[in-house]
Amino acid sequence: MTIISVRLFFIFLATTAGYYIGSLLGNLSVQVAAMGAGIGFIVSILVILIELSLRRFSVRNLSAAVFGLIFGFFMAWLLMFVVRLIPMSESIYSSLNIIFILIFCYLGMVIAMKGNDEFNLVIPYVRFSREEEKNQIIILDTSVIIDGRIVDIAKTRFIEGRFLVPRFVLRELQQVADSRDALKRNRGRRGLDVLNRLQKNPHIDVKIHEEDFAEIKDVDAKIVKLGKVLGAKVFTNDFNLNKIAELQGVNVLNINDLTNALKPVVLPGEEMDVKVAKAGKEYNQGVAYLDDGTMVVIDNARQLVGQNARVVVASVLQTSAGRMIFANRADDRSGRKSR
Repeated sequence: MTIISVRLFFIFLATTAGYYIGSLLGNLSVQVAAMGAGIGFIVSILVILIELSLRRFSVRNLSAAVFGLIFGFFMAWLLMFVVRLIPMSESIYSSLNIIFILIFCYLGMVIAMKGNDEFNLVIPYVRFSREEEKNQIIILDTSVIIDGRIVDIAKTRFIEGRFLVPRFVLRELQQVADSRDALKRNRGRRGLDVLNRLQKNPHIDVKIHEEDFAEIKDVDAKIVKLGKVLGAKVFTNDFNLNKIAELQGVNVLNINDLTNALKPVVLPGEEMDVKVAKAGKEYNQGVAYLDDGTMVVIDNARQLVGQNARVVVASVLQTSAGRMIFANRADDRSGRKSR
């Protein structure tokens, strides 16, 4: 039964109840019963409108507010036990009772809502223990969805857990897919296709998460905040998000780190054959690419653009943003030795 069916059924029950109540109060008068049915119908519509407006409110914030309300009421009740020991008239006591309840309930709700991340009251946010790694929550960001390699990684089952796609990430992905720029539009559509493939795989658990932090505008900041609230890991290939999450104590799974770990180890002094693809930024440099996309910067190879060359690895620079190999031409090295 869909939510629309539930709403229609509620309208029917409210109208029927209004008719029944009207007939009782009007001594079985048809006119009064019809009026009661109309009132029931209008009340049911108002209730549904209120329910629709509550979509803007976070369940987590609401639960924190309820907790704060109960806590504030309890503190006011304890304080009134002490105040009761002071001789005073019943009217003054009743007035103080109302004042304390209002003040403490208000303060409790406000403080609880400001610190709602520490309460974690709603069951999906409570993580009592981590008995199995497969229960780990992994948040996917926009960049790793567009990248697409997450599908193959998930199929191998090297990473087990429940993948979570926040609604604000999906919204950003849709905005990229609707962009006027053709390149961005293609990237966004690719991301939506990747997400669709993930959801269709029966062995991969993917959920769309509705939580949004309206007070935070930046998507990366929202992802980090959600990771802290849920105690989840963030799966990304965004270098900046990687650093921000680590600074705030959120565990990160960087797809570039995984790729770098799986690349063949290249050590200084090893020789390899490459094709010089283009000129480098520095003087007389050439640039080549390995089959896995690793960039190889070669000294004194600008004149070899479009040709194959044998090079010797001088050094390797490896970071979360990728890997870069610096090399020299093998014939340059042999020439220096012969001299």
